[in-house]
Amino acid sequence: MSELAARLDAYREVVPPGTIDLLRRLADRVRGRSLLHVNSTRLGGGVAEMLHRYVPLFEELGIATRWEVISGTEEFFRVTKSFHNALQGQEQAFTDEMLQTYLDSNRDNASRLDLAANVVIIHDPQPVALIEYAPRQGDWVWRCHIDVSRPQRRAWTFLRQFVTKYDGAIFSLPKFAQRLPIPQYLIYPSIDPLSEKNRELTEDEIAAVLDRVGVPRDKPILLQVSRFDRFKDPLGVINAYRIVKRHDDCRLVLVGGTADDDPEGAQVLAEVMDAAGSDPDIHVLVLPPTAHHEINALQRAASIIIQKSTREGFGLTVAEGMWKGKPVIGGFAGGITVQIIYGVTGYTVNSVEGCAFRIRHLLNNLQVAKQMGENAREYVRENFLITRDLAEHLTLMVALLK
Repeated sequence: MSELAARLDAYREVVPPGTIDLLRRLADRVRGRSLLHVNSTRLGGGVAEMLHRYVPLFEELGIATRWEVISGTEEFFRVTKSFHNALQGQEQAFTDEMLQTYLDSNRDNASRLDLAANVVIIHDPQPVALIEYAPRQGDWVWRCHIDVSRPQRRAWTFLRQFVTKYDGAIFSLPKFAQRLPIPQYLIYPSIDPLSEKNRELTEDEIAAVLDRVGVPRDKPILLQVSRFDRFKDPLGVINAYRIVKRHDDCRLVLVGGTADDDPEGAQVLAEVMDAAGSDPDIHVLVLPPTAHHEINALQRAASIIIQKSTREGFGLTVAEGMWKGKPVIGGFAGGITVQIIYGVTGYTVNSVEGCAFRIRHLLNNLQVAKQMGENAREYVRENFLITRDLAEHLTLMVALLK
């Protein structure tokens, strides 16, 4: 058996039957073709994390695959963060100078990067204008990971002029999409069940991590893992915990980090630290983007996973928590509403009070929480594993390359 077959066959233990055979048949249709992914950071955030897993798996399937990362000044990333917020409905001010900074950076990157491939997938708003300046070779597809259903009009009008030049656009949910004169595709993001963040851990491994990061296991742990971003509502999580704490003893662990393309992270972290104050049962952990083992252990040690986003792209931390057999309480936003089946795999909430109510319900109904966790793991197995994601990307390549 080849090394390729051995590595792919490792997934047979956890993915639905027939999945690996389907991947091989699809890969045969586009073997010898090339694929390029382009995004704005190699570390931090869900997109970078997915690409770290996608690229080697595409390579194992015989698809020549590369990953390029655009660079830019601090001002460029401030502008793109404003775009990110504006596309998710937050009012932002854009000057002509800001827009010119954005265009200049995309022009510079187009001249610097090797963008030649049969299929080019451009991720999110930061590099979307590359298509204006790069020589076209192959089919270009824009992959939008955020909710652009109700964008600030000026921001969307500016970016739309570039999006319409693509050969297609991929969205994570139907409701995220906009009216466009190009084909649109739906592909859910995914998690890799064999990655360091999601593989099975022994009790000793879990205990060692919690000892190292200073989180005791003497009471139930409520856990939110996300970047320190206002749309993730970490302050709302702290407020919900304080309501719960009046009645039920528990710990809150907020785990996050920063990303190269998010200049607001440090400010939000400072607000979180201020809100946590001196409460010994609130643990704010700033971990590097590579701390996958630590996050895995914390998720497995938690009693309840929280993802109280007010705006969300897809929110794969929900699927990660569900894969560990945990009930998840999430904000009624973005892809969280697709991952959580209300009352079956967890709960979606719209307020601090609602979040606190559901936490208390699960803490005081352990059998309900256990059954939800079991349901959640099976739902992820059927819908949100990376093998399904790869199959859909390969199908897209087949359709584009005919």
